[in-house]
Amino acid sequence: MKKLLKATAITIVLLIVLAVCAVFGLNAYVKSVGGSRIVTPEEAAAIGDADCILVLGCSVKIDHTLSDMLADRLRRGVELYENGAAPKLLMSGDHGTDVYDEVNAMKDYATENGVPSSDVFMDHAGFSTYESVYRAKEIFSAKKVIIVTQEYHLYRALFIAEKLGLEAYGVASDYHTYGGQESRELREILARCKDFASAFFKPKPTYLGDKIPLDGDGNITNDR
Repeated sequence: MKKLLKATAITIVLLIVLAVCAVFGLNAYVKSVGGSRIVTPEEAAAIGDADCILVLGCSVKIDHTLSDMLADRLRRGVELYENGAAPKLLMSGDHGTDVYDEVNAMKDYATENGVPSSDVFMDHAGFSTYESVYRAKEIFSAKKVIIVTQEYHLYRALFIAEKLGLEAYGVASDYHTYGGQESRELREILARCKDFASAFFKPKPTYLGDKIPLDGDGNITNDR
């Protein structure tokens, strides 16, 4: 019995060690692949033929007040648009209910800062990073994009794009230091492992739908 218990304990320890190694190995791989596509704002503006600037959503309040992280993503996205990095902005986020709406708040920011409404598309079903990137390619027919989010998040977004066959470059939007970033970084390690699997198996997103080409009028995505 003692030998059996000892063997079981050793097996459990080995499995834990292997699991930890797998998690950190996948995390490093995702960061390596995604990190190779991170560019400066100046380099992004010089690309010249990107279809859109894909701004990834995050939390807003019920009154449409932007979180600091989202405000910084939008600031960077509008700056890139103004500098000619791409002719369109694609705001992708969660608009899963009537009372929670990231994308209209995102578009409002852009138009209030001088971007024509026709140049701002909204993806109302960007419920996750994976779905935002998937739908940019499959619904909005993007072939080359510039992704904007905080650097810690860019690695995963760019990894997904690479594995889905979407040419993508990323520009970080870290204008500030954000509260709770340490715990966010830890959660991101697991998120990278999850999206490694998503990029491998390529599940369809929650919604697909009709094509909305980015060479058209962004107002077609308005819902109010």
